Amino acid sequence: MELRLKWAVVFCLLTSSLFYSLPVSAEAKVKFKKQKIELSYKKQKKILNVEIAESEEQHAHGLMFREKLGKDEGMLFVFQDEQRRDFWMKNTLVNLDIGYFNKDKKLIDIQQMKAVSSILQTDLPSYPSKGPAKYALEMSQGWFNKNKFPVGTTFKLSAGP
Repeated sequence: MELRLKWAVVFCLLTSSLFYSLPVSAEAKVKFKKQKIELSYKKQKKILNVEIAESEEQHAHGLMFREKLGKDEGMLFVFQDEQRRDFWMKNTLVNLDIGYFNKDKKLIDIQQMKAVSSILQTDLPSYPSKGPAKYALEMSQGWFNKNKFPVGTTFKLSAGP
């Protein structure tokens, strides 16, 4: 009886790991609008290609299962209101920077987020904003520092895709 129970547990674990790896293709069906945004800090400007996450489904999916981001590519999360935000890296395979912006589109906080070590990881760290935010911009880790866009940077949406 004890041996059957052990095999049942092993079977459940294997089945669940397969189940958790299946959503990669199913989750990939979440669609995002593409947009250009312009970051500005003092006299410095840069155009980024971002995917826009506006709906709850898009917010929940974010950059899950992505294996890389292009040089100046990221995801802009747009929320209905300004409040403290809390992000985590569930099923996220690449290290990211997150920049939190207030309702005036001014950067108030930048944090580095570590990719999860496994799809089944359950002890996910949280990355809360230091203040109320209406927008969050995820880029490859180190992007803000490398491109010299510190707290105080602003952004605007560019016309057209």
